[in-house]
Amino acid sequence: MAAPPDPPMAVCVMDPVIADQVLPGELRERLSALVRLAPGPEHPTPRHSNPRHPTPQPTFPAAFAEAEILISSWGCPRLTADVLARAPRLRAVMHAAGSVKSLVSDAVWERGIVVSSAADANAGPVVAYTLALITLAARRTLTMAAGYGGGWPAFDSRSGADGTTVGIVGASRIGRGVLAGLRGSDAGHRLLLSDPYVTDEEAHRLGAERVELAELCRRSAVVSVHAPLLPETTGLLDAQMLGLIPDGGVLVNTARGAIVDTEALTHECASGRLEVYLDVTDPEPLPPDHPLLSLPNVLITPHIAGAQGSEVRRLGQYAVEEVARWVAGEPLLGEVTREALPHLA
Repeated sequence: MAAPPDPPMAVCVMDPVIADQVLPGELRERLSALVRLAPGPEHPTPRHSNPRHPTPQPTFPAAFAEAEILISSWGCPRLTADVLARAPRLRAVMHAAGSVKSLVSDAVWERGIVVSSAADANAGPVVAYTLALITLAARRTLTMAAGYGGGWPAFDSRSGADGTTVGIVGASRIGRGVLAGLRGSDAGHRLLLSDPYVTDEEAHRLGAERVELAELCRRSAVVSVHAPLLPETTGLLDAQMLGLIPDGGVLVNTARGAIVDTEALTHECASGRLEVYLDVTDPEPLPPDHPLLSLPNVLITPHIAGAQGSEVRRLGQYAVEEVARWVAGEPLLGEVTREALPHLA
């Protein structure tokens, strides 16, 4: 009787600073029961402020030459034709992070390599963070905080969440999650949705009224951005659209900074007309002397809406489960195709 074939070789390539959080010991044990797992990442880099942009860049181990599966995350070098030439047996990439746009090249698709992303696992923290920002936005929290030193505001100058009209720009994975969260709230939000690929019927199923972007901006007390960054969405919220948001309105952006025209946004914020909550900017990060950083009606956080700290284990768990499905010959839940990639975040 022939011996069973050896399990496939797998290598992990990511910033060593985050490797033990993404793939802690128990997940590595599960992986090792499915594949021959190469050691690594091996040479920890010094801790730095942004593990999404590590220096120096991690490298591919010698075992990459025999690997059939690559488990990647933040810090993995781009999979160019030259890189892939060093891995002639590579058949699958399981990305333990969100977007794969900076990871995959045309050479990946041309080789027929299967790609999976843990974007579904990353969505939960982004949705939760966005809902928290919308809660703050509905209360005009930044305006209230800025005026604290001058005495508490009169009751009739305060606002609450009940009945607030929230406009969602983009029925993406995150956008749909935010709609579901708002729909499940007891605040009775009025929900608007602008997305050129969504029908009136689908918007209704999501609990929203489908409108064009200009109408959404005119009618919304809070505008939350969830569109992918594409050529047609770059600068989507320009001076004209931002100018339609009512005085005292709020913009929330946890998607991509370049969807909003930074110069136009700065003008609106400097006038004091809008409150703004940004987890992303264009450029990212902003220069230290950028006016937005010093305005009391602007809150900017350093791209922390996605999985952070203890949450990144979710991404590793998702990748390990995808490896199990791939080894078993089952469909991947997070598969990314060449055709879909341009329309994803």
